[in-house]
Amino acid sequence: MSQLTKIGLIAGLLISSLSYSQESNTDLGQIHGNFQTDFQYYRPDSLIGAPDVPEQFLLNGFMNLNYTRGNFSAGVRFESYENALLGFDPRYKGTGIPYRYATYSADDWEITAGNFYEQFGSGLIFRAYEERGLGFDNAMDGIRARFRPAPGIKITGVIGQQRFYFDKGDGIVRGIDADWNLNESIESMKENKTKIILGGSFVSKFEADLDPRYNLPENVGSWAGRATISKGKWGLFAEGAYKINDPSTVNNYIFKDGHAMLVNLTYSRKGLGILLAAKRIDNMNYRSDRTATVNDLLINYLPALTKQHTYRLPALYPYATQPNGEMGIQTEITYTIPRGSRFGGKYGTQIAFNWSIAQSLDLQNINDTTDIYESGTDGYTSDFWSWGEERYFQDINLEITKKFNRKFKLIGTYIYEEYNRQVIEGKTGFVYMQAVILEAQYKLSRTKTLRFEAQGMFTDQDRGSWAMLLVEYSISPKWFFAVQDAWNYSNPDPNRQIHYYILSFGYTKGGTRFLANYGKQQEGIFCVGGVCRNVPASNGLSVTITSTF
Repeated sequence: MSQLTKIGLIAGLLISSLSYSQESNTDLGQIHGNFQTDFQYYRPDSLIGAPDVPEQFLLNGFMNLNYTRGNFSAGVRFESYENALLGFDPRYKGTGIPYRYATYSADDWEITAGNFYEQFGSGLIFRAYEERGLGFDNAMDGIRARFRPAPGIKITGVIGQQRFYFDKGDGIVRGIDADWNLNESIESMKENKTKIILGGSFVSKFEADLDPRYNLPENVGSWAGRATISKGKWGLFAEGAYKINDPSTVNNYIFKDGHAMLVNLTYSRKGLGILLAAKRIDNMNYRSDRTATVNDLLINYLPALTKQHTYRLPALYPYATQPNGEMGIQTEITYTIPRGSRFGGKYGTQIAFNWSIAQSLDLQNINDTTDIYESGTDGYTSDFWSWGEERYFQDINLEITKKFNRKFKLIGTYIYEEYNRQVIEGKTGFVYMQAVILEAQYKLSRTKTLRFEAQGMFTDQDRGSWAMLLVEYSISPKWFFAVQDAWNYSNPDPNRQIHYYILSFGYTKGGTRFLANYGKQQEGIFCVGGVCRNVPASNGLSVTITSTF
């Protein structure tokens, strides 16, 4: 029996059961789910580097089907890649049911068997999650148990293997996490204005040592501790992590332990928000397969601490977290000039400033060799507080939002970036980029809106400078139409000073949305939260259909 036949049979039985339950007034539970398909028709274009796709037509699709009744829930996800869209790993191939689970919960505990997603703390030593736009999915396949033995205390345990496309990785991941809310647990603190939550995690992986060169650790353990403290307008989150030596392909098989630290300090009141964040990552690549690279079989998650730009041109140079080592700082200040003031006007003026930087560690070789990552050695030492000399990334941006009246709103953005292509992409060169964006929104009526974008990105490196214009017309809540053109007008190769046009159309009805784009997409990197994938150049028609039920 094929996978498609299986899921059809399951859906048919459940729907039939529900139909019967409605007729007999018997509670047999509920079915919910969602569906999405992305397909693209490709045309070769040698000028922009769009390859000739033999199939011409590629497709990614999935459907989640979830059943709940009382304390019990279960579900499956059907996925199809025929074949996978360009930019997605070709190991996503064919169709199947790679995700299925069953969960039973009572007052103080919950058990899940099968696939699940989970995160301990900020994810420094464990995060199982999905980012479909990146083609990333490291779902666990095993057992998860949650237990609340007393008020304010939550314990989570997991064991299993990680998803590896339509298979599973060989390594076994085990972990336990505990959260303790002091204000809920301690009677004298229940009314205290200072809120404190403490947490700790332990995770280990088992992977057999089959390496003929080195005696590799088969059980690699990691520990993490965290604290969340808040009082009034202030909030503090801090987490530190440690991992024993874990030689792998990514760190060239050095026998050095790993460390990570993340601190977030926030202040918020009416009209003002401030975020100060810092991190230090040192040899924290952590995977259930020591030979895996790129985004395969990652056990942990290392945040980027950089602003994720959504405008098309600045998004060409996003930052990817460097697991072998980096130090970073991010500052974000959001301020609203009060209404009725000289610069606030009738509706107030919002100002958002963001600065982030990522730098190398200060490394000292301890092996008396020229290679600080010489395989089979202890690698290096590093001063915890010292910054290295190499700049990985810097982003300074300012955004001002001004609403002039009920119909017209203007958003202006300035961005300056320093982007190390060698570190982030493995390509030679350093990019210094400035961008200016002006976005205008005008409401023609209660349901009709016009939106304009004018973007300019200026650099003497890489592909040179760009200009872009976008016009979008929407009829709420169902329709939108857009046309945009990104022009690489100063590309060093005159033959590649190309217009990348895209025509877009969308329609929404209820829980279903249809989106179509036709045109040329430039090559670049697409990132979410510091996890990235390469997006190749393409030319053609793409369609996305999503639905929830």
